[in-house]
Amino acid sequence: SSSMADIGMKRSIFDAEHDQFRDTVRRFFQNEIGPYAERWREQGHVDREAYTKAGALGLLLTWADEQYGGAGVNDLRYEQIVSEENMRHGDPGFYIHLHSNLVAPYLGGLGTEEQKQRWLPKCITGETILAIALTEPHAGSDMAAMRTTAVEDGDDWVLNGSKTYISNGQLADLVIVAARTSKTERHGVGLFVVEAGMEGFERGQKLKKMGLESQDTSELLFENVRVPKANLLGESNRGFHYLTDFLAGERVVAAIAAVAAAQTAFDLTLDYVTERRAFGRPIGMFQNARFNLARLRAEIDCVQCFVDQCVIQQNSRALSPEAAASAKYLATELEGRVMDACVQLHGGAGYMKEYRICRMYTDARVSRIFAGSSEIMLEIIGRGLGLDERKLH
Repeated sequence: SSSMADIGMKRSIFDAEHDQFRDTVRRFFQNEIGPYAERWREQGHVDREAYTKAGALGLLLTWADEQYGGAGVNDLRYEQIVSEENMRHGDPGFYIHLHSNLVAPYLGGLGTEEQKQRWLPKCITGETILAIALTEPHAGSDMAAMRTTAVEDGDDWVLNGSKTYISNGQLADLVIVAARTSKTERHGVGLFVVEAGMEGFERGQKLKKMGLESQDTSELLFENVRVPKANLLGESNRGFHYLTDFLAGERVVAAIAAVAAAQTAFDLTLDYVTERRAFGRPIGMFQNARFNLARLRAEIDCVQCFVDQCVIQQNSRALSPEAAASAKYLATELEGRVMDACVQLHGGAGYMKEYRICRMYTDARVSRIFAGSSEIMLEIIGRGLGLDERKLH
């Protein structure tokens, strides 16, 4: 079927070794992930060995230093390739990008040498699966409303509270939990590494979602969980600062996945309208289909170029929070429009679950919500323009 390589603007950010890596990664997703996706959707989570197989091939935490077992290549393009091939040939509910690029960087960036030696090797092999717990039943984007608390007691911190909508919530062996460490300071938050099996750490039911059925999203409960001080990341009151630091990277990762999903849906649909006939000709030959796809082609190329540029800037740590927010906003809004148009072009088939476009449509809906909703992205971009409501007071 048509692929990014032969239609659309040629992407210029990859070198020969990236292309070689992509071939390896593509085969992995075609052989080891894609064939199991349907069974994983039915059981509500991927098999743990999805992670260990990816780890064995060196696809997890490619940025991590060789002393921990990583490739030691701090180049987001390799992670971008993994994410793109998973979107195309794997399963979007397999949250390999969350593991490697949303959670693990906290361990790599904030961890002490002792913590990195203790945790990173098994994250790299895939034996340890990661999650991060920020959102609460009462507090999503408004992190100042966080109610989960951590209180110092001897050599431990005692954690109480609950988190919800936590990706990898059932499978995770290590969960980075944000908890309030100060009663008085609004932004006094710490990041704590909670390990599976710690007393008082319970997982609620796996939550039923509109899409991404193989992604084990859960509520997590903490009742007097004693977390050793050795499991605190960084300083106990700097959590907000750390989260802000890491969010730009997270938003680029979300943008990468969104534009890859849009590109995949476009390709599927182009194939479909080329083969499917109505009134004696392929439906793609009708002006409506042709113009719709032409419009989307132009937009996908445009957003892909912008996201690629953000990846390059993130590599040199020059990416601004506003540009990351723009990428996340543009890519996820485009993904939504592409999915809607592609379902329409599939006609009745687009509404049937056996057609991939149907599943992609529901999978895509959360993209404009997680990692900061579209509204929050606009808020960040707007504040960057100096248009900040808070300055009125």
